[in-house]
Amino acid sequence: QVQLVESGGGLVQVGGSLRLSCAASGRSFSTKAMGWFRQAPGKEREFVAAIGWIGSYTYYGDSVKGRFTISRDNAKNTLWLQMNSLKPEDTAVYYCAQSSSVVLTTSSHSYDYWGQGTQVTVSS
Repeated sequence: QVQLVESGGGLVQVGGSLRLSCAASGRSFSTKAMGWFRQAPGKEREFVAAIGWIGSYTYYGDSVKGRFTISRDNAKNTLWLQMNSLKPEDTAVYYCAQSSSVVLTTSSHSYDYWGQGTQVTVSS
């Protein structure tokens, strides 16, 4: 069974940075693509970033491109999301998710396992 636990969220001022972590249990982490999604109050869940199983390929949502960086360490079963130049519109609950595939994907329907989420609040 796969369990994903996010950490690193919090309150930060506009222009600040945060680094989210996602600790994964189970043996499948190193063979699956991983992703980050977020959901703001009253809005649908939004794709943020994804990374292939090796980590060579990454893809970002347009709203975070150039500001966020996704990375992983398969030896540590850990996924990260480095968030820089944060804006108030980045405020949301952030979720890490494990895909059913080795290939990165932006569709939430392709992700089998989800963490409980971590709150990120950007104050102006």
